[in-house]
Amino acid sequence: MDVEKFIEEKVAQIKETVGQDKAINALSGGVDSSVVTALGHRALGDQLETVFLDDGLMREKEPESVAAAFEPLGIRVRIVEVKDRFFSTLKGIEDPEEKRKAFRDMFYTCLGEVVKASDARFLLQGTIKADIMETQKGVKTQHNILEQIGIDPEAGYGFKVIEPLIELFKPGVRQVATGLGLPEEIAQRMPFPGPGLATRCLGEVNPERIEIVRKAVKIVEEETKGIPAFQCFAALLKDRATGLKADGSREFGHMIVVRCVESEDALTAEPVHLPWDVLRKIEKRIAGEIAEVSRVLYDLTPKPPATIEYI
Repeated sequence: MDVEKFIEEKVAQIKETVGQDKAINALSGGVDSSVVTALGHRALGDQLETVFLDDGLMREKEPESVAAAFEPLGIRVRIVEVKDRFFSTLKGIEDPEEKRKAFRDMFYTCLGEVVKASDARFLLQGTIKADIMETQKGVKTQHNILEQIGIDPEAGYGFKVIEPLIELFKPGVRQVATGLGLPEEIAQRMPFPGPGLATRCLGEVNPERIEIVRKAVKIVEEETKGIPAFQCFAALLKDRATGLKADGSREFGHMIVVRCVESEDALTAEPVHLPWDVLRKIEKRIAGEIAEVSRVLYDLTPKPPATIEYI
């Protein structure tokens, strides 16, 4: 791919499409939304408003760290607090597909309100080719698929969608990120799902369970840093298992699964052969630092038959 040509063409297309109107985009800190933010800013400057919807489902201190990362690039990120609305919407929902749909509806409801308040007519969105293919094949419904599943974003939410990355897989997006001059920690950042930690929390999503998986994800990311992998994370299972407390008493604690895979395009994946000492350190930290956890497991399943994420 000719990265410079791609950037020039997409910047020109965004300029032509938006014209003198305002546009908006939701930044999550992942490479897809980061590239769209940089492309949009290059094309539109102050005509683009960038927001971060703080849904309570992100990594630890994610909103603040993402805003700080883009400040040196001259891009102001406005954080919009919507945690309570997302937890209220997801309360009691355990079915994976229903959970994704509930997240999607609330995400675009909140974003639609922000768009309406800003008078923006266009939404720049980081949909990539794998998102489309997985949704069309029925593997899972990605939250950023609207027109592709028959939802009219203009009628339903009040804006038109621009998707400049829709023809690229993740490796291509990373090339564009580098071509745009984004920092290496953004260009090479591991994928993080749109619905955030809700996809790594089997069973009901609530603040207490999300905090458990948030702590576990942080530990896994810290202990696998530097290991070549497409994605490494932790997931919280719905079931529990018996464990022993420090005083010898029994407890019925949570179970955490560690997932680490290699992949090129996210359509297939193979488990990473993590060194035993790394696995043991992850287990000791999760079981030792998260009081509610009694078991730590490692997932050896490739994709297919499994998906990379758990929901």
